[in-house]
Formats: sequence, structure tokens, C-alpha cells
Amino acid sequence: MPKLSAGLLLYRIADGEVEVLIGHPGGPFWARKDDGAWSIPKGEYTEGDDPWTVAQREFEEELGKPAPVGPRIDFAPLKQPSGKVITAFAVRGDLDLAGTVSNTFALEWPKGSGKLREFPEIDRAGWFSVPQARSKLLKGQRPLLDRLLAALEDDEPGGSRSR
Repeated sequence: MPKLSAGLLLYRIADGEVEVLIGHPGGPFWARKDDGAWSIPKGEYTEGDDPWTVAQREFEEELGKPAPVGPRIDFAPLKQPSGKVITAFAVRGDLDLAGTVSNTFALEWPKGSGKLREFPEIDRAGWFSVPQARSKLLKGQRPLLDRLLAALEDDEPGGSRSR
């Protein structure tokens, strides 16, 4: 059984351009990585959990602010190169990033030292245009951007609304 994860892709439209909110993972393994390292706020769940509830919880844990309320776009599950399956949702909303703070995780660092250190799950978050986000996001999550743009196009007058 693959690992399951649920996440929320928050988006806004600024000056006619779609922007998405993504986060950079904290900890020493990601410290010097930027392009191809960012992620939507997400977290694992087990069979039987409600993915939407998990996505909202993880958003709040990783950004320190509740997920904005609004109509959501449900995406089909997306299999990652690792085999993990992400169930993602998109919600239109704006979020002021001032005061964002992530939950933390413990890691032995330096490795083999016997010392546990706390690191934020997300060490920074930012709004990016879709082209910028495409270079920042982990490769396996980039299809979410295409799905978002397709859903937004379908919602325009004259759009097909088929998903």
C-alpha cells in the first residue's frame, strides 16, 4: 500500500496572473536547495481519514494560520516518483505571510552526534507565479499547476468545465 498524503494549493489572482503559495522544507537536507525543493503544504494520512480534513490541518500546522475558506477544486490523486500518492485541493484565497510559523520536527543533527535538534517543517513560504512555481516545486508536484490552470480555464465563461 503506498503512503498517502493530502495537501492544499492556495492560489490567488494578482494583476491578472495566477499565483500559488508554496513552502520550502526546513532542516539541514534542504538548506542549500531551492529550485525543485519546494512543496505545497501537505502531510501523510491513513486509509479512512478524510483527505480534505488532513489538507486543512496540515496547512495550518505548516503555516501557523488556518486555510482560507472558499470553494475548492478537487484534484485526482497524483502518484509521486517515490510511490507516495498525493490528494490535493486548490482554494482561491489570499494569505498575508507575516507571522507565519511552522510546526517542527526532531532530527539527530549532526548525524551520529546523538544530539536531537528541532527544525521547522517549512522554513519559509512564498507566493509565486505559475512559471516561477514550476521551477521551485518538487518535480512530482508540478502537474498540480497544470491541473489548476486547466480547472481555472474551465471555469471561465465558455469553458468546458470538464475535468
